[in-house]
Amino acid sequence: MGCSVSVKVVLVDDEDLVRSGIRMILEADPEIEVVAEAANGAPVVELVSRFAPHVVLTDIQMPGVGGLEVTKRLAALPDPPAVGVLTTFDVDEYVHEALQNGAAGFLLKDTRPRDLVAAVHTLAGGEAMLSPRITRKLLTTFSSGGGAAQSAKSKMDQLTAREREVAVAVAQGSSNAEIAADLYMSQSTVKVHIGRIMQKLDAVNRTQVAIVTHDAGLA
Repeated sequence: MGCSVSVKVVLVDDEDLVRSGIRMILEADPEIEVVAEAANGAPVVELVSRFAPHVVLTDIQMPGVGGLEVTKRLAALPDPPAVGVLTTFDVDEYVHEALQNGAAGFLLKDTRPRDLVAAVHTLAGGEAMLSPRITRKLLTTFSSGGGAAQSAKSKMDQLTAREREVAVAVAQGSSNAEIAADLYMSQSTVKVHIGRIMQKLDAVNRTQVAIVTHDAGLA
């Protein structure tokens, strides 16, 4: 490991060949290091405790402890890493459950190598990352009616006008830098707003903020 490494990754997949391929892709970037691997989710909490990774990339369907359970276990930690779910499936219920469990990204295994590297950097930077094939379908599929929509509106009513502007920008997929430029504030201020928004909306990541905002009819 060189001094330039800035992003540590734990990789979880039951297929040795897949893990090796992903490791090679990621470590071609000098700023990424795969610090640990596992064939299922059973040892992940211990690996996170030992290696303090910035990102955990996990397959969704594995024998034993699968990716959905991994997202639950890591979300319960006091300072969890960002979790990206890797899968060959873009089945809606998997996406929804993974995100509700606290995953910050959902990537298909046919994602191009350069996009996978970019996704890891995005996740490490505290922002959500979804495969482009999933993003639009996610919000349209899980836009809820009735009581769920009313609940989302009630949650959004807790936000200040400025926080609501930031939440809408998050739901539109804007990065912190883009939000800062569009709303004429510093990126550090954007981060403060997003932290408050997540707390008020009871959201564990930006994607959940997007879902609530969309359900409330604001994006």
